[in-house]
Amino acid sequence: MTPALAGALRCPVCAGPLLLVGRSLRCPKAHSFDLAREGYANLLAIQKKHAADPGDGKEMVRARRAFLATGHYQPLMAVLAELCGTLPHEKIVDAGCGEGSYDRFLYDALGEPQIVGFDLSKEAVRLAARLVPEAAFCVGGSFSAPVRDGWADLLLNIFSPFAGAEFSRMLRPGGHLIYAVPTARHLYGLKEVLYTTPYENEVKDTRYEGFDFVTEREAAATLTLEGESVQQLFAMTPYYWNTPAEGAARLAECDRLTTEIGFRFLVYRRQSE
Repeated sequence: MTPALAGALRCPVCAGPLLLVGRSLRCPKAHSFDLAREGYANLLAIQKKHAADPGDGKEMVRARRAFLATGHYQPLMAVLAELCGTLPHEKIVDAGCGEGSYDRFLYDALGEPQIVGFDLSKEAVRLAARLVPEAAFCVGGSFSAPVRDGWADLLLNIFSPFAGAEFSRMLRPGGHLIYAVPTARHLYGLKEVLYTTPYENEVKDTRYEGFDFVTEREAAATLTLEGESVQQLFAMTPYYWNTPAEGAARLAECDRLTTEIGFRFLVYRRQSE
């Protein structure tokens, strides 16, 4: 974490600005947060911590890292990078950054922008900090985000909860938000194995207070997976936790899977005050 990127962060206790002093982040009121060995900070306020280890667990995070490292989602990442490149993107916030694969791709594709990412999962942030040491990562949540007011030109939210008020606060006036949601048929082939009656994803309302809708871009592809990639895909999704035992058993016997994947990238502009 560099001093410049540390300056993008705010204290989770008093919301004051943070300064990098040695291996710690400190605010004017003397609240201090040590950096972990990997270079990230834990900026999740204790009153916002509703579980002993919030966010995605180690198994899910590591499955996601292993799956994304193979490049299976690279066509979707490429569309995201192209879309980001059409917008001001010098300062990017990734809300719900996960294990950093998207940020690594974007950092390399967009000419080394300043990136700040946060996630509730400590394991995800640890892996992200190791994968993208040029960025700043911290443990934190979208509904009480650890980024100072108006810092970001561009905010990314990929398959994470929508915290409109905080997203607006972190963006400069006129800054942009890219909200990635699944298409109706995303992972439908996986659900055909898991469920007796597979279902399409709900297409939700895309208008949010404080933001003007700008455009939408869709990216889709078909994957054919073999071996451990099949189980890694399953383990990195919420379906892992809510699939009946018989569905999981069917997938365990599946050594080859073909499925559609698709993201809808919804672009918004933050309204002026």
